[in-house]
Amino acid sequence: MSDIGIDGRTETGAPANGAIQTDMLRSARFRMEREAHWRQLDELVTRAEKGGAATLGYDEVRNLAGGYRQAMNSLSVARDISLDRALIAYLESLCARAYLVVYAPQESLGGLISRLLVHGIPQAVRRSALPLFIGFLALILGAAAGYKLFTHDPSWFYTFVPPEMADQRTPGASADYLRSTIYGNEGHESDKLAAFSAFLFSHNTSIIVLTFALGVFVSVPSFILTFYNGLILGAFFAMFSGKGLGYDVFAWLSIHGVTELAAIAIACAGGARLGLAVLLPGARTRREALRHQAHDAVKLAILAALMLVAAAFIEGFLRQLIQDPVWRLTIGWGMGVFWASWLLLGGRESKVLPGARR
Repeated sequence: MSDIGIDGRTETGAPANGAIQTDMLRSARFRMEREAHWRQLDELVTRAEKGGAATLGYDEVRNLAGGYRQAMNSLSVARDISLDRALIAYLESLCARAYLVVYAPQESLGGLISRLLVHGIPQAVRRSALPLFIGFLALILGAAAGYKLFTHDPSWFYTFVPPEMADQRTPGASADYLRSTIYGNEGHESDKLAAFSAFLFSHNTSIIVLTFALGVFVSVPSFILTFYNGLILGAFFAMFSGKGLGYDVFAWLSIHGVTELAAIAIACAGGARLGLAVLLPGARTRREALRHQAHDAVKLAILAALMLVAAAFIEGFLRQLIQDPVWRLTIGWGMGVFWASWLLLGGRESKVLPGARR
């Protein structure tokens, strides 16, 4: 309603200004009554953000939870009675920070890595039976084909094996020279061994990355790359065994190859998980299936990378230091038992017999 002034003019600003002043007073009173609790909550949240909730005492944690509930109630009231926007924005920020401290998982980087190694990777492997079968099948079929083709025609060796990898170990090399490459005798200098190890690590790293990344294309490229690595393995083994060095080269390959070749097959399995999600999405859309399968696929890729690093250490040091084939076999297949035990037994929930808990 308008007011008529002494001079007859209409005055409309007084009621509006009065309403604004009333809102400001109400907002100030609302804030004054509750600000002490908000400041206490803000202090506790700041401490928890800097040092983690574990740095708070029992009473402080209880006050933190109670303060969060009070702040949420204050925010609800502030929105209902339309207090000033600055106060509402402050309460929204405070409640969001308190929520993350109270309810979000508080885990350090070390805890995340530990959970990944103890639970995440082993469980992902056990959920990947079919992809793992595809990966190891590709490697075994490739090795069998490479061995068979070499025995029929040794010239296939030059088709399968890159010259950098062969390093004068060709079908025309003598048995003595081939033996020297296995046991590191005078005919094969240490610098050549180091160069070959570096090349092999780089080669296998590239293969693992490509094998995993190309799996999204219906798994076919991953299968082909793994099969090709099997061809190289089969041709190499056939060449050495043809010179009477089958047992020696098997031990030489075992010390690092059990881990290294398994890493390649596991990378293929990770790619196969992506490919199967595209090929057989089930009730999901292909995008949803790919996103769902990517969680385990990435864990398989991480596992393959860890195994490749371990294989590089074994290949760069132990294989050159240990010349006894028995010890090479023991170390290589002992590592295989270690990987299998970790992946098959890790991350399993302990079963409690009925009635054991009270």
